[in-house]
Amino acid sequence: MQQHLNDWKAQELYYLRMQRSRDRMERKNMDEQNECQRKLRVCVATCNRADYSKLAPIMCGIKSHPDEFELEVVVLGSHLIDDYGSTIRMIEQDDFDISSKLHTIVRGEDEAAMVESVGLALVKLPDVLQRLRPDILVVHGDRFDALALATAAALMNIRILHLEGGEVSGTIDDSIRHAISKLAHYHACCTRTAEQHLIAMCEDHSRILLAGCPSYDKLLSTSRREDYMDVIKSWLGDNVQDHDYIVALQHPVTTDIQHSIKIYGLMLDALISFNKKTLILFPNIDAGSKGMVRVMRKKGIEKHPNFRAVKHIPFEQFIQLVCHAGCMIGNSSCGVREAGAFGTPVINLGSRQTGRETGENVLHVRDADSQNKIYHALELQFGKRYPCSKVYGDGNSVSRILKFLRTINLDEPLQKTFCFPPVKESISQDIDHILETQTALAVDLGGTNLRVAIVCQKGKILKKYVQPNPKTFQARMKLLLKLCADATRDAVGLNCRLLGVGVSTGGRVNPQEGVVLHSTKLIQEWSSVDLRTPISDALHLPVWVDNDGNCAALAEKKFGQGKGVENFVTVITGTGIGGGIIHQNELVHGSTFCAAELGHIVVSLDGPECSCGSRGCVEAFASSMALQREAKRLHDEEQLKVEGRDLKLAEPITALHLFSAAKQGNSKAEAVLNKASTALGMGIVNILHMMNPSMVILSGILASYYQAPVQNIILEKALVSAQNIKVVVSHLEEPALLGAASMVLDYATRRIY
Repeated sequence: MQQHLNDWKAQELYYLRMQRSRDRMERKNMDEQNECQRKLRVCVATCNRADYSKLAPIMCGIKSHPDEFELEVVVLGSHLIDDYGSTIRMIEQDDFDISSKLHTIVRGEDEAAMVESVGLALVKLPDVLQRLRPDILVVHGDRFDALALATAAALMNIRILHLEGGEVSGTIDDSIRHAISKLAHYHACCTRTAEQHLIAMCEDHSRILLAGCPSYDKLLSTSRREDYMDVIKSWLGDNVQDHDYIVALQHPVTTDIQHSIKIYGLMLDALISFNKKTLILFPNIDAGSKGMVRVMRKKGIEKHPNFRAVKHIPFEQFIQLVCHAGCMIGNSSCGVREAGAFGTPVINLGSRQTGRETGENVLHVRDADSQNKIYHALELQFGKRYPCSKVYGDGNSVSRILKFLRTINLDEPLQKTFCFPPVKESISQDIDHILETQTALAVDLGGTNLRVAIVCQKGKILKKYVQPNPKTFQARMKLLLKLCADATRDAVGLNCRLLGVGVSTGGRVNPQEGVVLHSTKLIQEWSSVDLRTPISDALHLPVWVDNDGNCAALAEKKFGQGKGVENFVTVITGTGIGGGIIHQNELVHGSTFCAAELGHIVVSLDGPECSCGSRGCVEAFASSMALQREAKRLHDEEQLKVEGRDLKLAEPITALHLFSAAKQGNSKAEAVLNKASTALGMGIVNILHMMNPSMVILSGILASYYQAPVQNIILEKALVSAQNIKVVVSHLEEPALLGAASMVLDYATRRIY
């Protein structure tokens, strides 16, 4: 009986243990399931109108994924001050639930007030962060408020994502920005250079995202609104015109307050004298801002008929105003960053932004020590347009940042580790970015056909579009923009990242302005044509334009016989004779952009008339048009026949008939070709004596025929020091397209602004 009782108790104990084990397993499974379903709690802290323009797109992205993220919004700093527009209202209007509002600004707008504001924020932030308990805090930029946020979060073991670290602007902001970067656990930077700076600062490259600037997402998608004139008129009045007003925004430099106030006064004097409608925004809250406002009021800016002084403009409207301005002036980061996306000309005054990367739209006036200097800068910049720059983003940064947030593993150790010292070679840790093929959009404006191609870094044409070149200017531009738009659309499907557009065209070109000055007779209505602006405006890409001969030389330098050669000349033997000169690895344009007009080297004082109006040019002897003319003359005189043979000549007569007759023993045809070869050879000898290149590359339909005769002429006529220079034939099938692409692939990737 006792044994039976013991067995029963043992069995009951066994079942009890099994039940407890099952309960533990169920609780563990539920905990794991809850952990898997747990949302990432992201706290976004915004301090002023400027950082909100960068943070708002991210906040919208987080809010649009409620199943993955929980958004907490903390508002502090100048958002809550009437003198700076009470910009908290725009956050509320954007329908964000604000978790906490912190009054952290100690009034005074001097150095001591800035320090006291940081201290006040550090006193108030712990309670807020303890209540919200975020998984990650998102902070932006280089403001003293952001430094307080990063310090509090780091000391409370809260992970930090820092936006726009690694940049250089040239003021105390650099020190604050880099300090925040050292406190932050993760980084989302805007440019490749900023990424490299963070790596050089020993930040872990696996925690750095090359995202681009978040404001560009909204900026590129909303900048071309049809109602932009309504926005402009609402701020500047009904009489103002597109591109005929100025946006001014100048902030104090806290390391040299008195000098920055002086520059501000000089800027206002220059703007008054320049006599254009001007929208001027009040400076930010940094030390020295009150002194700048006093200067503004002393000069009567708020009552001046040409000025409209405002404390705040909603970002969407500010985009329109900057996009369509005739010029932007001051030292705001918006000028050197966002304005470049529209090609708006910018004048950056003083030292506040001189270290930043910019597009070519920015004119720096570092020593703005006189009204006249600033006025002259206004004369140079006002009304110009520049290529659209994507230095700071391509409009996809928010999706990259959200993807990056999803990869954050909260089980990883919180303690930062630093990487000493290697610099990462890859440009991004985002797999989509890595897999994208960097390509160029190449355009060849020929006399017969208009051709557009997508060309990769290795010179492979991934897709080509060919249409007959219309005769009129309007039809030609319409077709050009359509083909470019088609190619841009197709590039997405081909997983290509377009770096820019290169255009090859006949005639004399000013590559600095992207303007065709004078074109060939084959392309009508094509003089004084600005190609850069309409293409850049339509595609939001930088655009480079150059002469087709120069493009052929660039193609040889990057993909052809000139690769690795420091000095060489390319001679195109086609409808005309053209070419390009590479000297010390750089293309030679000349003072008026007519260098390398190789076809118009005169080799005979009484030779045939050339298309340029002169006589005896190489082109008048050796181009296919010249040979066709001679072939037709011999045919009309019945001297193109070969004795005993019937050549069966058919109209129209071309240069090929001349070659065929010479090959079969026609002495007249041979004499014409010998004369053409001699003329071309003498022209090249002249080039050798002037430029002393190490190689001559013959390109075009007649290149293979001319190679041996030209080499012989060099041996006969050149100086001894030049007789051994090699003449080779190009093996490139599409030199014009590849040359146009090489401008983009070289300049867009190597440019340091």
